[in-house]
Amino acid sequence: MTPVLSTEAFAALGGPNLVYVRPVSAAEVMASVPSAATQGFELSLGQTLYAVHRADGERLAVLTDRDSAVAAALAHELAPVSVH
Repeated sequence: MTPVLSTEAFAALGGPNLVYVRPVSAAEVMASVPSAATQGFELSLGQTLYAVHRADGERLAVLTDRDSAVAAALAHELAPVSVH
């Protein structure tokens, strides 16, 4: 039987500093934030961006390339892992 974990219990498995980096489309990001927050950004809806998420799935940041996403996580003393 597979155990069922709460979001909090799942997040605690990797420790509070574990984050994951995954590619996301600009369209996905644009659809999930208010339009006022994206003014001044020139993005193609098909562009690939890289999101940094907590273990519970909360998105913390979106950057234009994977290296920047990993560097941002490390700069904030987080332990990034990749999701394919």
